[in-house]
Amino acid sequence: MELTVWTYEGPPHVGAMRIATSMRDVHYLLHAPQGDTYANLLFTMIERRDQRPPVTYTTFQARDLGGDTANMVTSMLKETYERFKPQVMLVGESCTAELIQDQPGTLAQGMVANGELPVPVVPLELPAYSRKENWGASETMYQMVRGLLLSQVPPPGTQRPERDAGRPPLVNLLGPSSLGFRCRDDVREISSLLSQVGVEVNVIAPDGASPQDLLKIPEADFNCCLYPETALLTCQWLKRSFGQPFTQTVPIGVGATRDFLAEVAGLAGTETSDSAGDSRLPWYSRSIDSTYLTGKRVFIFGDATHALAAARIAHEELAFEVVGLGTYSREFARDVRKAARDYGVEPLITDNYLEVEDRVTELQPELVLGTQMERHIAKRLGIPCAVISAPVHVQDFPARYSPQMGFEGANVIFDTWVHPLMMGLEEHLLAMFRDDFEFNDSAPSHLGHQPVADTPQPVPAPAEDGDVSWSQDAEQELRKIPFFVRGKARRNTERFAREQNLHTVTLDTLYDAKAHFSR
Repeated sequence: MELTVWTYEGPPHVGAMRIATSMRDVHYLLHAPQGDTYANLLFTMIERRDQRPPVTYTTFQARDLGGDTANMVTSMLKETYERFKPQVMLVGESCTAELIQDQPGTLAQGMVANGELPVPVVPLELPAYSRKENWGASETMYQMVRGLLLSQVPPPGTQRPERDAGRPPLVNLLGPSSLGFRCRDDVREISSLLSQVGVEVNVIAPDGASPQDLLKIPEADFNCCLYPETALLTCQWLKRSFGQPFTQTVPIGVGATRDFLAEVAGLAGTETSDSAGDSRLPWYSRSIDSTYLTGKRVFIFGDATHALAAARIAHEELAFEVVGLGTYSREFARDVRKAARDYGVEPLITDNYLEVEDRVTELQPELVLGTQMERHIAKRLGIPCAVISAPVHVQDFPARYSPQMGFEGANVIFDTWVHPLMMGLEEHLLAMFRDDFEFNDSAPSHLGHQPVADTPQPVPAPAEDGDVSWSQDAEQELRKIPFFVRGKARRNTERFAREQNLHTVTLDTLYDAKAHFSR
């Protein structure tokens, strides 16, 4: 086990909690010690939910370990059902409770068999020490769907009935969940696109669905796997059991959205156009102003779905250069490694944010696309950043309509990625002309305000090992270099100075180092 300050994913019971919180008329009994109730804050504080998640904890304490903790589970199951009256109960244990081996799922099933619980129970066995949050969400959704639909599975060899003439094609949107990245708005955008091509949405799950809704899943003609980290396992089971095909393309970006609609048309037997909808990204990518973006070096890290989509958009639609690609989703590491080979970069498969920081520091990209952790890393390094994937913080659950999928999602992505670069250019120009008599802080304001008194610039800190310092004119010249590559220029210059046995970086040293590393 490795101690860390930040984690990309929580334990698998947090993934189960996301599924329970996403649904209606479902309650999750979690066998857990008193300290494991922190997860409620993820939904009320970060996602801004107006109600607490439907989770009840047994909250045993240290003194309870010498008694009958299994009896505590059965008592809490009865009390929870009497209080909330759910249609289905999920029963599992946290990573700490797993060590006690009370097997709460087995206890709950025994209560159902004895008539002590009048609702179905889905037992969850989520190995906390070998799996993580997204796997827990995927497994919970799969167990829910499979447990409720198993009795409807037709015998092997049964042909799926043809769609009735005159009935529009039906589709299930599978995967959107609580704490997902922009799921609420993605569902709205994709539902609108499907309606435009004559396809009706049958069930959206797990977000907003009830157990009764899950029973209607087989009625659809096919499924849209919007978030593979959550829904791929379920989609594969539905295809094996009910013969329901599912889409392979995640519609993030203009090109992917077009491919998605073509795939939907093939599954639904409808026609679709090759338009880009209302997306402005293709037009701007062809405009003269976009030449500033061409060749920008971008580092991408996040869950596999969003990282792969971001790499495609960056390479094909914005003419960026992908210099780094990685994910913390080990279940999809093969897909990311394949994409990294296609882009000619070294894949980064890790859940250690310090390894990600080392890679960003090494590559010195001009834009970072990642999670809230990469936002912190980029801020420390002075590199523009845009968040593209969970885990995220409260500012990434905006009140406005802000999808990532579909043509409108392409507009949102374009704004989110390009604005940091444009603002970075503006900041660089302001810094470069700081000493110009017309642009410095003491220059007269066109608004009539009094000029701000010039404040002395702080003396730069010496290099980490203390053996190289910078002269004032060299430091001033260094500030003219764009901030997003300034750190790399400083490190290269100091390395050059050490190789030349110089203890002070002068203006000439800076120029010599630039010539040396430009060869």
